[in-house]
Amino acid sequence: MNDTIIKITIDTFIDIQRAMLKAKKENAVETYEELHFQYISHKAALNTLGVNLSEIDLIKE
Repeated sequence: MNDTIIKITIDTFIDIQRAMLKAKKENAVETYEELHFQYISHKAALNTLGVNLSEIDLIKE
């Protein structure tokens, strides 16, 4: 079960980052800020689960 949670969280984390990059490119400030909140939440969860983010963290904030 824990593996499933980690996989889903990683997939969502990557999707959030892709959306953040698109929002930044389009100057969608409010969208970027909302996504940034989700990014921080998922990053914290993945760190707690012991996931190494060095290769999957595209934003690095």
